[in-house]
Amino acid sequence: MLIKRIGYYLVGLSIGSVAVYFFWQKKDASFDYGMDARTLKTIRIRKRLFSEEAKIAMEKYNIDTLKISTILYTGDVDFGKGNPRQKPCAEYYVTGKKELENVNLIIKRCDSTATIEKVIVD
Repeated sequence: MLIKRIGYYLVGLSIGSVAVYFFWQKKDASFDYGMDARTLKTIRIRKRLFSEEAKIAMEKYNIDTLKISTILYTGDVDFGKGNPRQKPCAEYYVTGKKELENVNLIIKRCDSTATIEKVIVD
């Protein structure tokens, strides 16, 4: 009897889990609770600017704004290499993942803007 109940429970749980997965996937919901995710989200929602040094590096290494956006969605923030407590604008060091793992960004996040200060390619 107990095994039968556990079986029903597991079947219901798996069906419910699949339904929730597809429901949230279509809603384009984001769960930005980690430190990296919150930091990258606050950078993404601000007006994005590029320094002259960053523009030159982007042109030299053939990096467009789509690649920068990809890094700002999937990248890792290295809090040790940045200066997140700097006033008035915090500075972050963001590294890319997968095919963009050799691209690093130094970003200054102010109240209303996020400036890509440097694009570093290893």
